[in-house]
Amino acid sequence: MAEPAPTPTVLLPEAEVQRIVADMAARIAPVIDDETVAVVLLTGGLWFAADLTRALARVGRNVRFDALWLASYGDEQSSRGRIDVYAPLQRSVEGRRVLILDDVFDTGLSLAEAVKIARGAGASEVVTAVFAKKPWPLPRAPEPDFVGWDAPNRFLVGYGLDHAGTLRGLPDVCALD
Repeated sequence: MAEPAPTPTVLLPEAEVQRIVADMAARIAPVIDDETVAVVLLTGGLWFAADLTRALARVGRNVRFDALWLASYGDEQSSRGRIDVYAPLQRSVEGRRVLILDDVFDTGLSLAEAVKIARGAGASEVVTAVFAKKPWPLPRAPEPDFVGWDAPNRFLVGYGLDHAGTLRGLPDVCALD
């Protein structure tokens, strides 16, 4: 018989998540324009990207939208140390500013790969934004340009963050440890 799954502990309630996203939109809006292509890193970044692009629209920035489907975790709780690209960019970013959006920055592998892909596709500038940044013992490159929340070194779920594909839809950010 399988052990019951741990109960998620709320670290950031939904209202605080939304406050952080609105604050990020206010900080990001001055450095982008309506020609900017917002590129969400799938799958986890989808929740943050949807909320952030709506928050940007509320402050007068109507970005274009695309996605990269990258994976470094699979269903594991730690990175496999490599990035798989499941779906490339669909929209041309040649000569445009690209705003890469992801849910969490931990190893930095996905963000680094996304920046490399955008630059390789001819982006004039790449700006990065992550909802949460976890502590890491070694420097990571590139560090995100915009961070919403400095997260604790815990296994996070909710708001796009998952455990083997589950719990992404929780409106709060929770720890599952």
